[in-house]
Amino acid sequence: MSQLPDYVASAKPNPPENRAPWLTTTAATYAGIMLWFVFWSQLPAGGGDAAGGVLSQGLLFALISLVFAALICYIGFYHVPAMLGMKTGLPLYIVGTSTYGVTGGFLMPGFLMGCLQFGWLSVNGYFAGLGIASMIQNVPPNEVSGTLHVGIGIGWSIAAAFIGLKGIKYVGMVASYVPIIPIAALLYLLYCTIGHIGSFNPVGLVDPTAKGKMLEDIYNTNVASLYGKGILGSVSGQLGVLSLICAYVVGFFATAGAAGCDFGSNNKNRSAVKRGGLVGIVGATIFTGAIALIAVAGAQWMQGIPEPLNPYASMKAIMGDQIGGIFMLLLAIAAFPSACFSTLIAANSFKTTLPKVNPFISCGIGTAMACVLIATGFAGKAGDVFTLIGASFGPVCGAMMADYILAGRKWAGPRAGFNPAGWISWIVGFAVGGVMLFSTKFVKFDMPFEIPCPPVSAFVVGLVLYYILAKLGLESKKLDMPQRIDL
Repeated sequence: MSQLPDYVASAKPNPPENRAPWLTTTAATYAGIMLWFVFWSQLPAGGGDAAGGVLSQGLLFALISLVFAALICYIGFYHVPAMLGMKTGLPLYIVGTSTYGVTGGFLMPGFLMGCLQFGWLSVNGYFAGLGIASMIQNVPPNEVSGTLHVGIGIGWSIAAAFIGLKGIKYVGMVASYVPIIPIAALLYLLYCTIGHIGSFNPVGLVDPTAKGKMLEDIYNTNVASLYGKGILGSVSGQLGVLSLICAYVVGFFATAGAAGCDFGSNNKNRSAVKRGGLVGIVGATIFTGAIALIAVAGAQWMQGIPEPLNPYASMKAIMGDQIGGIFMLLLAIAAFPSACFSTLIAANSFKTTLPKVNPFISCGIGTAMACVLIATGFAGKAGDVFTLIGASFGPVCGAMMADYILAGRKWAGPRAGFNPAGWISWIVGFAVGGVMLFSTKFVKFDMPFEIPCPPVSAFVVGLVLYYILAKLGLESKKLDMPQRIDL
């Protein structure tokens, strides 16, 4: 007991009798995450600017790829953390001490989870500000004044951070009703567009001047281009789309997957973990993503679409100025509770890892960095942000899975100091997951080969490398934790 630091020694498992039904906890929370308009509105473009986005190989292939990505989120990124939470009743920053050690656990995954919340805050502020500025100026989002947009986004982020620290209980009172707004918006989008998907032609998205041409008539088009050029209708083009949509969805979901440990600690049994994930993750991802893809495909016949790959930005053209404008504004406002909760999660993480630092200071620094990301426009590059987040938490989830398997499908318990197997697997996994982004966006250099679907590649590296290093004896010793439970 004396070998355990205070934050581990004082941890109290959530007893089974205190746990709540999966539908109102795990499923509802994850569904709320996947209903966020930034996720589904950026999905058809894959979070980037590749010609045709994820629809460049047709609607059916995009829908199949979406299902595949949703299953990866559930199987690879959610299941193990959630099972560990359910079996131990402990939060992520305690369960993570098995993979990264009780000293290393201060930084990984707890502190990292807190820091990445401000990446989410910046994305939230950027796109909410864009939607509100569009309404104020009565112009499409792609014509919004940068000054007004940035000002609203920064003010939005600061207000959300402050309320997240001081008045989150009031936000929580209305947050449970917020999902009604995106559900209504998505269903109305589906109603307006589904009747025209039969005439969708992906060539029109890839090259708007090439209407009437067959797919094989256009070669070397920049399809799904985090991963190079692919020919429309070819295997390389389809692999590019599959990789792009998985990178986007998994990158978006990565931190939420690891947080499944916290959600799982509120589940009563294995069945609750499974049902909560299948409904809240797989079901909600397919529901929101499929409607967004159908809306883009069905709206192709319409005139005056400002951003053909963005159903949120095109709502006025699809639904009509009045209804579309109302939904755009409501969706932006509905994002505010999640921005507040991001700050709350960060504050809780920092209170644990930096107990002597006032949360207003630590969260204030994080909010300032979020404002910088908004002002520079990086927060608006959703695909890049999600790639970075996926590279950070892909190896975390992979290493946790390996640790779980090696321990006989249970929690191994806290380990001493810094666990070498965990830290080495994370460093290498992060490098694999982030190198493509850094080589094209930051420190530009030519890659001798391409990394397919960086967040998933980072996960696989974390899983395999931790397993090998553990078998080689590079795990630190286990520490006794008398207060633990094992279900």
